[in-house]
Amino acid sequence: MELSAAGGVGVSELCRRFGISRKTGYKWLGRYAREGHEALLDQVRTKTRRSNQTGQPVEAELLALRTEHPTWGPRKLRRRLQDLGGTCVPAVSTVARLLKRSGCIAPEVSQQHQPWQRFVRPEPNELWQMDFKGHFAMHSGRCHPLTVLDDHSRYLVGLFACGNEQMATVQGHLTELFTIHGMPGTILCDNGPPWAGSGPEHTLLTVWLLRLGVRVTHGRPFHPQTQGKDERFHRTLKADLLARHDWSDLRQAQERFDAYRRLYNHDRPHEALDLAVPASRYRPSPRPMPSRLPVAEYEPGELVRFVKSKGEITFKNRFYYVGRAFAGLPVALRPTSSDGVYRLCYAAFTLGLIDSSTPSDLPKGNYHPLQSYTSKSVTP
Repeated sequence: MELSAAGGVGVSELCRRFGISRKTGYKWLGRYAREGHEALLDQVRTKTRRSNQTGQPVEAELLALRTEHPTWGPRKLRRRLQDLGGTCVPAVSTVARLLKRSGCIAPEVSQQHQPWQRFVRPEPNELWQMDFKGHFAMHSGRCHPLTVLDDHSRYLVGLFACGNEQMATVQGHLTELFTIHGMPGTILCDNGPPWAGSGPEHTLLTVWLLRLGVRVTHGRPFHPQTQGKDERFHRTLKADLLARHDWSDLRQAQERFDAYRRLYNHDRPHEALDLAVPASRYRPSPRPMPSRLPVAEYEPGELVRFVKSKGEITFKNRFYYVGRAFAGLPVALRPTSSDGVYRLCYAAFTLGLIDSSTPSDLPKGNYHPLQSYTSKSVTP
């Protein structure tokens, strides 16, 4: 039966006057026809619990985990709850909603986390990134954290509390890492000491690595993003650990570093690994640390020169500066397809180019320039 309004006014006109839809108008007219005036009174609604609403124990466990790790976001927290064997773990969106409701996430912070394209080496130990995190004061002296990160797995290979940034300190820790994990193919460093000298000159540390068969590369000057993974880890280390404690001495710092390294590698889900932990993607290198430091060997007939004490070699009555760190070591000059141009090499590593085809206008005894080399410089 069609419902009609009193006074001869049509339903559409009444709805227009009261600013409601025709659907709402018919709903109320239907209630009135079935139940009378009582149907038009305000009705008390009983709160009902949705079947998919997060239970209080799960929410409490989530907030406790967030309190323990205040820098972890919804994805990491949810994955960690799953790894701990939690049941009925809510979706990422629900975790985010609970964190926002509890005041753990500010809206402006959510906007900062946007996905971006990542570039990684295809296998573990192809590239390690190494750097010093800026030093911080302790009650006794200063700590210089040395970090070594595997590019492929994000595995934190080493985290050391150092009292300085000297070559002997770094070499000692790298020896320890090579003994435990084997040796990487390449180590990426910045352009500061102890792994970089004046300009392109090698240091005692980088020559030691070359002798072990480890290539050394450097990031572009004033471009820390070249070591983006290690730089990003430094931010995480500061937020998760350095800024949350008072620091006494190097011994205490190393104990905390060791505990954090275990957490970072084995417990903390990593966004770049689809929330897997770095330890699940890492394996030791098949290249063991040799018991003795090898000396480069060359093929019969190669042009070999020994670097003199001041760091130079002579070739075709000219002096070329190689670097004092190579003093006493043999280097080879390997001809390229360009007449008079040679690659100056230590073992399999190219140190630069020598161009003996250009006229010499330098006084006798002066060094001729060693040109920088890339794979695109010449055709070998």
